[in-house]
Formats: sequence, structure tokens, C-alpha cells
Amino acid sequence: MRALSAATLALSLSASAALAQQGPAATPPAQRTTLTAPPLRIERYTLDNGLEVILHEDHRAPMVTVNIWYHVGAKDEPAGRNGFAHLFEHLMFQGSRHVPEDTFFLNLERIGATGVNGTTGDDRTNYFETVPSGRLATALWLESDRMGFLLDHVNQSTLDSQRDVVLNEYRQNYENAPYGAVWQFLHQSVFPQAHPYHRIPIGTPEDLNRATLEDVRRFFRIWYVPNNATLVLAGDINPAETRRMVQQYFGPIPRGQAVPRRAPPAPVTLSAERRVELEADVELPRIYLAWPTPKYFAPGDGELDIVGNLLSNGASSRLFRRLVREQQIASNVGAFQSSMELGSMFIVTVTGRPGQSVDALIRATDAELDALRTQAPSTEEFERARVDLTTSLLFSIESMSNRADRLNLYRQHVGEPDYLARDIARYNAATPADITRTIATHLPRDRRVVLTVQPTRGAPVAGRLRASASSQRTTIVHFDDDVVQGSTPRPNTHPASLQPGGAR
Repeated sequence: MRALSAATLALSLSASAALAQQGPAATPPAQRTTLTAPPLRIERYTLDNGLEVILHEDHRAPMVTVNIWYHVGAKDEPAGRNGFAHLFEHLMFQGSRHVPEDTFFLNLERIGATGVNGTTGDDRTNYFETVPSGRLATALWLESDRMGFLLDHVNQSTLDSQRDVVLNEYRQNYENAPYGAVWQFLHQSVFPQAHPYHRIPIGTPEDLNRATLEDVRRFFRIWYVPNNATLVLAGDINPAETRRMVQQYFGPIPRGQAVPRRAPPAPVTLSAERRVELEADVELPRIYLAWPTPKYFAPGDGELDIVGNLLSNGASSRLFRRLVREQQIASNVGAFQSSMELGSMFIVTVTGRPGQSVDALIRATDAELDALRTQAPSTEEFERARVDLTTSLLFSIESMSNRADRLNLYRQHVGEPDYLARDIARYNAATPADITRTIATHLPRDRRVVLTVQPTRGAPVAGRLRASASSQRTTIVHFDDDVVQGSTPRPNTHPASLQPGGAR
């Protein structure tokens, strides 16, 4: 089987002509470019304890990426504990029964690991590192020890120190960051109070300060169980030997109770345009337009990716050309589909030049959206956006770390890690006419959130509502339903004979 490489990702040109441009043809019909990728070599199986394992073999470099997704994110947090999934991610790096405090990173550094990190999103929490293939055992031992024995190490001191780290991150990236309050207001405005995406993963200081050590134990026993995790090992592996090591390190960890899941909420729709006016001590005005849109990989999701590229990717994109180059009323533009498991948001953001009014920015942006609502883009413009989007995806997974994460992403959202070819196929199947139809259907002008940020001296730099003093603070309204409590017994020992050399 061919290895996935730049050579095999070369574009193949279809002989068929593209759809003709609507209206009078300004240029001859362009050749349609069909992008393909070879299938990935994947093995998939499940341990007796429920841990799902995905192996991807690629021997081009003597490295292996270890990428594990726990299928829990901010949407799964209980009421009054917004930000807890992210706080828990920090705790996972502090040590476990056989890994002393603050030595997780040190053990990986000693074996030459790179890209060691973890992230928390609305739908999942992931942990990853890339190690020399000869030292895979060390990484597996470290990951299995914190899956099986985190609670043997976490204490009040660890919780308090990591809570302080997260609160500092909140202050730096939200409370004291220019426009930092925007994302909280956008989520609150697009998603109703009872929706899991009404809040954002960073949480609030109030909820983070309420977290207790018992909350940590409960969260771990419910969500950090083998039957709620998927382990991807991608790179220079011997499948048979890798299977043996996975069984050795993860097999003894017992299955948890059935993982609780809420019923998916109904798709979000807006009945009218919602206006949210903020003021912030910033230099430049900014607008955000946001719509609730289809979930990851649902019909319309891929077309909205193309719409975002058409609007804001590069100097020839619609919004950049009109607002930045021609009218010179904006300094920066962006448009993208923020895809998630239960529903998504399409967001357009425009940062104005000094002295520009937010109304002028909205009018100019709407003019470009209206143009795409009524007339499809030319074949040339459409192909440029579609091909750029797809090649970016293909070349991003030249990185083994990105590729491993993509396999886990596919498994989470469509249930099939070997989804790359079908992912690309949805972009290949799109047409210019689909863009007009998608914008008309999913980005209506009269059913959206319009959030504006007006420069105001003396206001918080992060932003606040332009209202009475009692309303001028950012708040998060919590999802009310508590998750089902669970308890998972843990093995009492992790035999020293399982610890590979080099981990201390």
C-alpha cells in the first residue's frame, strides 16, 4: 500500500469541464480539479475493557504519535461546574501513582518526545505526544498509569495549584484580553440556555472556585474510563508488537460503568436577528456575524467550509478584496465554519480601521453575502477556494501528529477513522450553485446574531454590554442537568515489571 506523502497527494486533474459560470461568461470554463488521497493503512480493535485502539502504520520516519481522546468535553459538565473538563485536563499532567508530581513531561523529554500537550474542547479532551519508535513503551506506560491511577496521586494541593493555573489562563486570554468576552456572548446568544454549547470550555472563576476534590474523583470515575477512550498509535510501528504492548499496559485497567449521555438537543434555529452591543477599551471597532449551522459532517457543513474560504482566505477573497483593499474600511476579516458534534456556528468577523462605524462594516459585509445569495461564484473563484481548502487538509496530515488526531476526529464524529477519502469527496462533490443555496439556507440575513464592539475609553478591555452598570459584566448561564454519577473500581497495583526503562 502506498504511504501517504506529498508525492502521492499530487492533484489529479479531471477531464470533465466544470460547471459554467452563471450569467455572462467572463472567462472560458475552467478544468475541474479532483483531489484524491490514498487509503490509510488502519487496524481497529477493542480491548476487553472497552478501550478502542486504532493503529496506523507508516515507516517513513522512526517516530510514533500517541494520541488518546477521552470522549468528554465542556458539553458534558454538570451544572455549576463550567470549566471542569479543562481543569481536569491540567490535573492529568501532574502525576499518577507511579509518576511523581511534575515529572510527566520530564519522563517524555528524557526519551526525545516532541509535541507533548493536551486540549479540551466542547466535545472531547485529547492528549498526545510523538516519541522515537523504540521508546513507545514509555509513552504507553505513562498514558496507562494516569488512566488507571490518577486518583492515587491527586490531592487538594494539586487541585489548588492547577485551579490557579487555569484561572490565570482565564485572566490572560479572556478577562484581560482585547475582545476577550466576545466568545462567551456569542455562545450565549446563538445557543439557548439549556443547550450544552451555551457555555465555553474555559469556564468561569465562580464555577472553577467551587470545584472540590470529590468533584475530581467523581469526574474521573465517570468519564476517564477505558470504555470512554480511543487510543490512536500512528507511525513507525510493528502492529503485532504494538498490540502486545497495548494489552500489557492498558489491559489490566477495568472497564467503567456505562458512560452517561444526554439525548442530543434539537437543532438550534433563530427566529429573528439578535443584536448584542459591547463596548471595550480597544483601538478598533469590530463586528461578528454568527449563525447556528449543521453539525460536523452533516449536509451543509462542508459547503460552509468552502463559503468561509471564498469570503476571507487570501487577498483575492471577497471580504478582503472589498473591505480591506478597495473600500479600505477594515484592517482584517475572517469567516469560518466552527464545526461541533451537536451543532455548529458559522462566524464572520471584521475588524474596522480607526474611526469606522460598526454599521458601515455590517453594510459592506452584507453586500458581499447578498451577492453570493443571488449569484453563484464563478467557476474559477469557486475552484480556487475548494482546491485550497482540500489541499490544506491533505498537506496538514503530512504531520504524523495531525494525522493521528484526524483519525480520532473521524472516529468521534462519524464513527469511522478511515474517513479521509469521503471527507475529501464532500468537497469534490460541491458546485458553485451549492454555495448560493447554502448561504440562502443556512446564513439568512434576518435570522442571525450581530455582535458589535465599539471602542470606549474606560470600559474593560475584554468588553462589556452597553447597558446599565448592573448589566456590565460577563456571565455564563449553566446547563442544569447533572450527569449520572458513577463509580469505577481501580486495580491496586501497576506492576513495576510493566514500567519500561527510562521512566522514573
